[in-house]
Amino acid sequence: MAAITYDHATLTYPGATRPSVNALDLEIADGEFLVLVGPSGCGKSTSLRMLAGLEDVTEGTIRIGDRDVTHLPPKERDIAMVFQNYALYPHMTVADNMGFALKIAGMKKDEIGTRVREAAKILDLEPYLDRKPKALSGGQRQRVAMGRAIVRSPQAFLMDEPLSNLDAKLRVQTRTEIAALQRRLGVTTVYVTHDQVEAMTMGDRVAVLKDGFLQQVDTPRNLYDKPANAFVAGFIGSPAMNLVDVELTEGGARLGGHTVPLQRSAVAALADAGGRTATLGFRPESVELVRAGEGFPVEVVVVEELGSDAYAYGRLTTATGQTVDPLLTLRVDPRKPPAKGETVHVAIRAGEGHVFSSESGRRVTADER
Repeated sequence: MAAITYDHATLTYPGATRPSVNALDLEIADGEFLVLVGPSGCGKSTSLRMLAGLEDVTEGTIRIGDRDVTHLPPKERDIAMVFQNYALYPHMTVADNMGFALKIAGMKKDEIGTRVREAAKILDLEPYLDRKPKALSGGQRQRVAMGRAIVRSPQAFLMDEPLSNLDAKLRVQTRTEIAALQRRLGVTTVYVTHDQVEAMTMGDRVAVLKDGFLQQVDTPRNLYDKPANAFVAGFIGSPAMNLVDVELTEGGARLGGHTVPLQRSAVAALADAGGRTATLGFRPESVELVRAGEGFPVEVVVVEELGSDAYAYGRLTTATGQTVDPLLTLRVDPRKPPAKGETVHVAIRAGEGHVFSSESGRRVTADER
């Protein structure tokens, strides 16, 4: 096991106009489960492949423990990678697939057998050791791919969207198994996914990337409660945070003909920078329905009833009765949800609104002056 360090790690493909990964600075602690998440093309898989030695770093360095591995070939980095498509040999049994890398390394047959059986016991694969991959389910094949990584006892596990080929129910089950297994083994793990729910439920910390730049790295709770910018705010959370462009007033922000109170120091910080507008963010669960005149009006377009929860989707209503984008998501009482076409009045709970600069997108905190 070892810590991992990206130090201004940059990769620019030949002929590209901008780096795919731009000056990535990231410290991953020994034994930590870190998730790289972001939309397609943000550089998360490229960052993982740079760490694995499958892509050449053009600037900066990457270290595993105390070793600079920036220009070392993959086989000398002491890492094990789990791919999206499992990458199993179809003509080999489960046992042979799991032990193949050890065989290539010249390990004795008895030692290979011992390691394979230990990994199979951990992964509940003992009954399947003599089967070929085609006789296994998708979840079992993924566990075989995990077993192949475990038997090598590497310093780090690297996982590139390993659950994307599984159906929804199996994906939830398997992500729980992977997270529990990592905590049991204590091996430093870097996990790539585009699914922010997967990231939030699995990682000790989550690193959010966009267009090759690291936006924020923090615990799932802090990412949710204190997003560094409007992109992170809108990306993290399901349903996503509502983000609305608003005009600032002395008392707060003007929304649907109603003034939403904001902390004075946040408004002052924007005013000092010459800003008359801002982006107001609020989570679907941060609102409550109030009487007319006490909140901003929203015309309900769709209601989703999920049993224990219900969400109303609607648009702001102006003073002239017109509705405007964007579509807002409101968590409502599942026992008494509003009806489609109904206009409800909404207030943001005190202290649960987020303010972001319209120009930079950065979060404006209450004490930022």
